[in-house]
Parts: sequence; C-alpha cells; structure tokens
Amino acid sequence: MARHFDIALIPGDGIGREVIPAAVSVVEAAGRRYGAEFSWKEFDWSCERYLKTGEMIPGDGLEQLRPADAILLGAVGYPGVPDHVSLWGLLLPIRRGFRQYACVRPLRLLPGVTTPLAGRSAKDIDLVIVRENNEGEYSKMGGRIYEGTDEEVVIQESVFTRRGVDRILEYAFRMAETRRGHVTSATKSNGIFHSMPYWDERFAAAAARHPGVRTAQYHIDILTAHFVQHPDWFDVVVGSNLFGDILSDLGAAIAGSIGVAPSANINPDRTAPSMFEPVHGSAPDIAGKGVANPVAAVWSTAMMLDHLGVPEAARAIERAIDTVLAEPRLRTRDLGGRATTRETTEALVQAVG
Repeated sequence: MARHFDIALIPGDGIGREVIPAAVSVVEAAGRRYGAEFSWKEFDWSCERYLKTGEMIPGDGLEQLRPADAILLGAVGYPGVPDHVSLWGLLLPIRRGFRQYACVRPLRLLPGVTTPLAGRSAKDIDLVIVRENNEGEYSKMGGRIYEGTDEEVVIQESVFTRRGVDRILEYAFRMAETRRGHVTSATKSNGIFHSMPYWDERFAAAAARHPGVRTAQYHIDILTAHFVQHPDWFDVVVGSNLFGDILSDLGAAIAGSIGVAPSANINPDRTAPSMFEPVHGSAPDIAGKGVANPVAAVWSTAMMLDHLGVPEAARAIERAIDTVLAEPRLRTRDLGGRATTRETTEALVQAVG
C-alpha cells in the first residue's frame, strides 16, 4: 500500500514558479515507482502578493502550513520589494516558527558539471554545510536612535544560546558519523569577542561527546580560502547563521553552479513540518524564459523524501540527476548547455521512472 504525504507548495517569485512544478513532476514519478503518493496544496505567498496586500503571508499562515508533512518552497524576491521585507515576511517566520533550526546544504560536483577550480574532480568536492538557522547574527534585536542626524546610531545584536549552539553542533556531529567522520567549525573568535569564543567552547564540548569524529576549526576568512584551495579537506562544515549562509553560496560556486544547490530547513524534533528549497533566488532576469535549471529544486525534493522516510525514491532522484547531467544536451545554460527547463525536467522524469 502506498504511503501518502500532504505537501505544501510555495512557488514564490520568479523562477520559483518554474522549478517547483518541475520538481513536483519528478517527485510524482519517483512516488509511482516507490510506493508514495502526494497531495499538493499551493499557496500564493510571494512578493507579488505583498505588493497587492501589504503582507507576504496572512496572519494565520503558519497554522495553514502546520498540517503539512513538508513544505516545498521555490524562491522569494522581486524588484521593488526590499530583500529584508521578503526574508522577514516569509522565510524567517517559517524557519523560526516551525523550529527549523538545522539548515542542511549538501554540495558535490555532479557528473558533467565543471568546477571553476583547476585540477579538481568529483572526488574532491563532496561536503555538507550545516547552518544554524534560528538565531546567531540574524536577529531582530537592536535598533536605531537619532535617525537622520549626524549622531545616528545603529545597533544590531547577535544571539547565541547554549541550547541553540549545542543542538546544531550535535546535529553536525551526528551527520558526520554517517559520512566520513569529520567536522569543521567556522569561527571568528580572534575578532568577535563574545559569541565566537563561546561557539568554540561549545564545539570543543561537542567534540568530547563524539571522540570518534575528527575535527578542525578555522576562522571564517581563511576558511573561505581553504574552500577554494582545498575543497577535499571538508566533510561536514558547521557554522552560525551568517557564516553558514556565506559558505553555502561559495560552496555552490565551487560545485559548478548555484542552479544545482539544494537545501533543507529541518525541524529535527519533528514537532512541525520541515521546509525544502533550492539555494538559488528568484532570478528575475531569466524568469519566464523557460531556461531555469530545475536541478536544485529537484535535489531538494530528494532531501524531502529522505526526511519523510522514502529513501529509495530519494536515491532514485539523485541517480536521475547524475544520469541527466552527464548528457551535455540536457544541461541548462548555467551549466554551459542549451536545454530548457522543460527538456531537463522531462529527462529527469524519464530517468526516475
């Protein structure tokens, strides 16, 4: 008997409206083969909605999403709507309201994709970034005084709690135990006086609880250099909200394209739905042209299926991605090809089914 899942869809803006239907078609194909059925409920929450109504989501938006088994998000962002409005109006309320404290972003060099790093191959680029997703530098605490005067003061507070830091470090160490057994911590304790030395202390405590996991620790500035020069050093990389955010885009670049980078916003306690989304933005410059790369969204659904307990379907999607990208004529233009979103998607559906 097939397992049934209720999935909330938020296509959002720009190419999100193109890659989410593509991802749905691939998931449906995987479900037919591996005994999973899906009901999809779509929400029009987006910058376009904000321009019409003054809000990204309705006041009871989280309660509308709560019954879902998972959330699949496309992209958010639109010219004329400030990024902090779209982020704080949609993404962060979901991530925080549903305690999705682990942002997981796998990065690997896929077949047929070219890395900008000279002399590197797939064996050198295979890592996961685990980003703290609920606190850290992305805090609303702070404010402005004496606005508009020469004495204007802006204060932005970072928030690091023992509970928040310990749980993301524990998540990273447990993930490393299922991979190659190595965790790297991103820090900046030589320049940030309070929060980063505290992060280092908690990292050391987590390492003591997992003696079988090897560890490394780098300041964020040299860590970015090591990502470029020595990507093969890394297995699981854990960082605060800001550092994890920066490293994920850098990692996507060394893996060949942000168009193939997936992510998951996980509630490990499963007290609310987790959310899955491609790392790329809404890309208004190519929206509506039918050339967006669907791979990041499709790979994000593989992460969703893993979370939902359908690993066979997840592996089938990952194998399909490898198969399709190995064929030059099926790559979209961000990967040097000429395929349309539809052509790549149809090939993925066929490879899965």
